[in-house]
Amino acid sequence: MVERILDAGGRVLAEHGYEGASTSRIAATAGVSPGSLYQYFPHKDAIVSAVLERYGDALVSHVTARMSGQFEQSAPVIVRSTLTALLDGLDVEPPFLRAAVEDGPRLDDGRTLRAFEQRIGELVLAYLTTQRRGLRPDASLDTAVWMLVRTVEHLTVRYLLDRPPIPRERFLEELTHLALNYLRPAS
Repeated sequence: MVERILDAGGRVLAEHGYEGASTSRIAATAGVSPGSLYQYFPHKDAIVSAVLERYGDALVSHVTARMSGQFEQSAPVIVRSTLTALLDGLDVEPPFLRAAVEDGPRLDDGRTLRAFEQRIGELVLAYLTTQRRGLRPDASLDTAVWMLVRTVEHLTVRYLLDRPPIPRERFLEELTHLALNYLRPAS
């Protein structure tokens, strides 16, 4: 029942966004009575928070799967592959993505977003640690991880929401170039 409600909540967010979501609309989409829905979730925000947490978990799993076993690849290959996985995972219906990035942090005081950034940051740190010899000698890995995760996250989300006239492959190429050059030693 909970999975049905969460699936319905995700569909409603994708179609109507946060403002257009309601417990009655989610219940109807799930094929359950509002009373049944309230047995599991006290209000709309509880459903939306659970949907967004599940989405964040799936996104981290998707990016982790793409990075796993690739640490021996060259930096351009793994960075491009990881950025592609992130872009693919974030490329959901705009109302859903907008709810995730604009309404989600307000609902849980940013807890889900911070957890997502922390988990992605751990992956980036693991990779950068294996590549330490090829990085700028003055680079602080903790600072670099914080900067990279938030820069890539922001640019990717804005690209998907704004839909600028930049072809997807060009965007990935530029973002890969930006990420790679940030930590490259000066020549």
